[in-house]
Amino acid sequence: MTTNQIEFNIAPVAECSVLVTLTLSPSNNQSSAEYAQYMAHFSNAIRQNLASVLMNVTPAYQTILVDYLPYRISEQQLIERLNNLLNHALSSFSSVSKIRNTIELPAYYSPETALDLDRYQDKGLSLGDIIQYHTSQTYSVSAIGFMPGFAFMSDVVNELALPRHSTPRLNVPKGSIAIADTKTAVYPSDSPGGWNIIGNCPLPLFDHSQLKNVDITQRPLSLLNVGDTVRFIAISKQEFVELGGGIVNG
Repeated sequence: MTTNQIEFNIAPVAECSVLVTLTLSPSNNQSSAEYAQYMAHFSNAIRQNLASVLMNVTPAYQTILVDYLPYRISEQQLIERLNNLLNHALSSFSSVSKIRNTIELPAYYSPETALDLDRYQDKGLSLGDIIQYHTSQTYSVSAIGFMPGFAFMSDVVNELALPRHSTPRLNVPKGSIAIADTKTAVYPSDSPGGWNIIGNCPLPLFDHSQLKNVDITQRPLSLLNVGDTVRFIAISKQEFVELGGGIVNG
């Protein structure tokens, strides 16, 4: 279907899953932030209107994976309802839908937390350069994956783009602010990982304590969600510690 220069396709991909794929017409040159806002709008509409037949709704970049309960709805019925729902969501998408709160994340950039400072110094960048470049952008959350609450954000300036490590670390400290190619992210938990670490955010990004109370119609447990915009705010070591941050060797 095509509305407002947007096309969507709905296709089965597994026994209890269908994939919604969205594409913009060539004449509609949207930024990654605007695309993420469309994805957030459509995903929320699916959660709110089809909650009784859903297991999961997972948006990422240009697709939405919908896992459903086959004993409550057939594949064909789900596709028909999604088709009608998305057409309505397209017509209701407006400038109001595009207004998203910008989440500010405190970031402590220092030799203690920038575990890959040397890789950037090899490129001719100082810690001050990293701070200036990384805090100069407003990022858009395009996907949540890898682990609960891990938000893929686009895009860092060219000067900060750096390939991930060929050999990942066995442990990346919780809160590590990282870059891989043009993406940036914050590790919500201690984890193995190969991204380049430039600082640390002391805020909790995922509420594991509420996992048993999940309601698919409510906002996810992650602080960051697809469609959100994010800015990093440089803080001092004292502010970092007061917010609950700690220095851990990676």
